[in-house]
Amino acid sequence: MPEMLIVSEIFFSIQGESTYAGRPCVFVRLAGCNLGCAWCDTGYARDGGEAMTVEQVVDRMLAFGCPLVEVTGGEPLLQPAALPLMRMLADRGLTVLLETNGTCDISGVDPRVVRIVDIKCPGSGESDQVLWSNIAALTARDEVKFVLTNRPDYEWAREAVATHRLADRCQVLFGPVLGNLAPADLAGWILADRLPVRLQVQLHKVIWPGAERGV
Repeated sequence: MPEMLIVSEIFFSIQGESTYAGRPCVFVRLAGCNLGCAWCDTGYARDGGEAMTVEQVVDRMLAFGCPLVEVTGGEPLLQPAALPLMRMLADRGLTVLLETNGTCDISGVDPRVVRIVDIKCPGSGESDQVLWSNIAALTARDEVKFVLTNRPDYEWAREAVATHRLADRCQVLFGPVLGNLAPADLAGWILADRLPVRLQVQLHKVIWPGAERGV
């Protein structure tokens, strides 16, 4: 039997986050999620989706002719076939990014994949679900992301960065929830504390405000 995936969407867009922001990228958004973040902007991916074989997904992504691809969700690691999908994409010579919500074990992900781990702050309502053991699996090629809604989230994330020495392991990203936290405020806090992190905004929301799917 072929390995199957439930796919919410496959699309070609500008990468909006991570150190790869601004680059053209092919995304596959897998359906299903185990969290309900207060600021979630992809709730449509929680349910439904199209059943596809791993090979069909790879072929559709390759058809865009782009060397950068991302596997995202929902939470992609809830689907076991996400692992062979990423391996097959890497075998094709592509740069493969994984966006994961930080609650699933990342140790089984192909080492060629850039793992972008979203550590949930209290403002998400899901900070008690963080799988902290993932930190030991991080390498210099990986990235950790904190999405912040307010000053308490910032202070919580600042403490997590220091406690786990995250900046010594990989790139650390701090990003505001647009409409909740002004980027200028977050920038000021980072500068005041001399934090070794990268400020990011969701670039795709700046380019296509109000758009949900396909960006």
